[in-house]
Amino acid sequence: MIHGNGVRAFIGSFTSAGGRGVITADLDQETGALTERAATDAVADPSYLALSPDGRVLYAVSEREDGAAAALDVRPEGDAIPRLLGAPVPVRGSGPTHLALVPGRLLTANYGSGSVSVLPVAADGGLREPVAVFQHTGTAPPGGHPPVPHAHQVVAAPGGRWALCTDLGTDSVRILALSAAGEPAPYGETALRPGTGPRHLAFHPGGRHVYVVGEREPTLTVCRWDATTGVLEPVGETPVLPGGVAGESFPSTVVVSRDGRFVWVAVRGDDRISVLALDAAYEKPEPVTAVDCGGRWPRDLTLDPTGRRLYVANERSGDVTWFDLDPETGVPARAGALAAPAVSCVVFG
Repeated sequence: MIHGNGVRAFIGSFTSAGGRGVITADLDQETGALTERAATDAVADPSYLALSPDGRVLYAVSEREDGAAAALDVRPEGDAIPRLLGAPVPVRGSGPTHLALVPGRLLTANYGSGSVSVLPVAADGGLREPVAVFQHTGTAPPGGHPPVPHAHQVVAAPGGRWALCTDLGTDSVRILALSAAGEPAPYGETALRPGTGPRHLAFHPGGRHVYVVGEREPTLTVCRWDATTGVLEPVGETPVLPGGVAGESFPSTVVVSRDGRFVWVAVRGDDRISVLALDAAYEKPEPVTAVDCGGRWPRDLTLDPTGRRLYVANERSGDVTWFDLDPETGVPARAGALAAPAVSCVVFG
């Protein structure tokens, strides 16, 4: 999957806000620099992307009211410009914000409608109409109204048996069971503390812990994960930023280091990247410092293929900023940036 002098990067952006759609760039593995090669606006508002395991097909959600998902041909030996593999497919849900590949299926988390859609993946990598849409619901508190579901992220769990979906509106994480053929089915739900607004999660490389970041409160919830039973158990919370927050702070995403020692959280409004150190049991993250994100409104964080650098998609300042990571402290040091208007995410392949 090498193109030119570096590994490829694919950058998503909001076309409705001046973004260029999906940008293809080269990654220089020595310096971390990104060099743009091409762009396409064939998909409207491709806010999140996922690459097939063989690196030949890129999948994108179209984060619109009439939500859709698309497959693009990005074969390394092909044209630099990603090409659609058929027209974008409606997901039968509104505002899809995230997606995940499982065997033979693409899952989309639909924020507006609070649902997860299941789209078959054809032999050529193209997408077919959804075969299922799992609608989330919430339980009303005594004397109150049911919460409005907002599915925000869907992630395939290590091992291929489960997928997890954060729901910001119902303050919970939904668990989907995957059959041997990859067919998903609703399995369980783990309630988190009301008001936290779980937005994104990340697995520890050891596979037994999950870290869930809240958007409505700048907190990180630590959960134990049992891959045998599909049970997610909250065991504690910690503030995202050292010394608390001042003003508006809306965490967006969480990333765990490849060696399992550090956690990074992007915080919008505050516009910083928080560094948390994990204890030996991986259950007590300790906020140690926070650094400027290099722009405004950090929507997404991504590690490079080596795990030595962190890339930040700064949506409102329109740039992808990269940081060298200190291997001993986990503290990021700004190293460069690439202009990308209305940027939303970065994936490597």
